[in-house]
Amino acid sequence: MKEVVAGVDIGGTNTVSGLVDRDGNVLAVDDLKTTEYPDIKDFISNLAASVNRMLSKDKSLKLLGIGIGAPNANYYRGTIELAPNLTWKGIIPFASLLKEKINVPVVMTNDANAAAMGEMIFGAAKGMKNFIVLTLGTGLGSGIVINGEMVYGHTGFAGELGHSIVVPGGRQCGCGQRGCLETYASATGLVKTVLYLLSDRREESILREIAPSELTSKRIAEAAAERDKLALEAMDLTAEKLASGIVNAVVFSSPEAIFLFGGLAKAGEMLFEPVRKYVDLKIMPIFRGTVKILPSGIPENNAAVLGSAALIWNRESR
Repeated sequence: MKEVVAGVDIGGTNTVSGLVDRDGNVLAVDDLKTTEYPDIKDFISNLAASVNRMLSKDKSLKLLGIGIGAPNANYYRGTIELAPNLTWKGIIPFASLLKEKINVPVVMTNDANAAAMGEMIFGAAKGMKNFIVLTLGTGLGSGIVINGEMVYGHTGFAGELGHSIVVPGGRQCGCGQRGCLETYASATGLVKTVLYLLSDRREESILREIAPSELTSKRIAEAAAERDKLALEAMDLTAEKLASGIVNAVVFSSPEAIFLFGGLAKAGEMLFEPVRKYVDLKIMPIFRGTVKILPSGIPENNAAVLGSAALIWNRESR
């Protein structure tokens, strides 16, 4: 029998699942439209059917467990709690409901923690005991590993670096606070910075040719690569705020590396170079030169599935 685990990534719109072997090979992939199942029990039934369908294609496979990455997932309780971007409201006992359908261990955590676990088991953090993954997408998520262990904290929700405040009284955040890191150092934050600069400045920019509704971090990064002055300034401002968040994280956890992952990280050296520069400027001398700032080593097309699957493989390796 070939041992595999199922990795499941639950998003507000789509849910992707896959079967992953011990070496990080993704053997099968399936997906569901999350929004098509307003009843959680219908969703669980269809997710279980999806996993069983993938398993049925190869009778030699043995399922060891199911790892799940989901918004507001609580590792301790196996629940999804008060997730604003999901159809299901309140506190959902997700792991126990799925275990009723497929009787194997079910482990879940939020998507950024899953990404960090994937980096440690299958990616560029192999062999590292202290590192942080920052997921730079619509928001900013973070997974923190200290002494080889994921940090969950007392409640199971530790590691919300995106909601550390870098500009007191700054931009309004969806969490209710003002000035959170994710309102500046995310794909959405970069777009907001550009829109502000476009309204505040008069210089020419190729970004003025793009309708505000069609402005994306990808198009801004492309403009910066063409040395567009306004795009470069926006990238620099974003990098400076991200560096502030990184410095705050370094002083309490002293990681070997910080991995940047997600849409904004695709800007490559247009982002990494100024981030490294500002981290070096802002950081305490005792930490200067001790932290590598690196791109993720997980292939993006399978990242969510690998990260979720790593939750089970990490248990199996102990």
